[in-house]
Amino acid sequence: MGVFRRGKRSGEDPEVADDLGTSTEADVTTTRERGPWDVSEVPERGRRIDLGALWLPGRDGMELRMEIEKTSKIVSAAAVSLRGSALQLQVFAAPRTEGVWDDIRAEIAESVVKQGGSVDDVPGPFGRELLARLPVRTAEGRTGHRPARFIGHDGPRWFLRGVVTGRAAVEPQEAGDLEDVFADVVVVRGSEPRVPRDLLPLTMPGRRAPAVPAVPGAVTAPPLDPLTRGPEITEVH
Repeated sequence: MGVFRRGKRSGEDPEVADDLGTSTEADVTTTRERGPWDVSEVPERGRRIDLGALWLPGRDGMELRMEIEKTSKIVSAAAVSLRGSALQLQVFAAPRTEGVWDDIRAEIAESVVKQGGSVDDVPGPFGRELLARLPVRTAEGRTGHRPARFIGHDGPRWFLRGVVTGRAAVEPQEAGDLEDVFADVVVVRGSEPRVPRDLLPLTMPGRRAPAVPAVPGAVTAPPLDPLTRGPEITEVH
């Protein structure tokens, strides 16, 4: 589902210039009581799992899958499973001056409908979110639907997207644990310039990120389609 477009090279898209400022995470202050958080808002990583661009809170019984984009081999998403439900996380660069969730929500809704699904834009614990029924092929070869919640948060020069599936997508009483995970995520954006909506690649737990140029025009992974999965490496916590 191509709902995240790549930015253009500098000179072709005014958003690029907006992201080339010298501000850093240290410029950010907040009085919020709930995340997701920017790295400037937390004193230390604590027990969170270091995934490079994300620090992921662990929970007892949680299973973590790192999803790898087939062509580029970039780690494109982290997916956690907990008590019959799952939360997929991706983080993207964003402009300094405005959020992108309103536009992205509309693009996701349009894409879901075009593929034969349905979607409602509703208020949620993190602001507006989408309740979707995604078209899937059943084992019998028929077309079915899988419920999913698309949640998002606009941070300072980044955007975090979560996709909730399983029981937590349809039963509010089952959603609390995964919502708490999303709320306790820390984003480590970095100060390097990036094209807005470029995917921030993740790293495997315990591994240092490779030195890849993060400049307008650099090669990045294509957006992950929430209807499909890439290769996965699983850990249990």
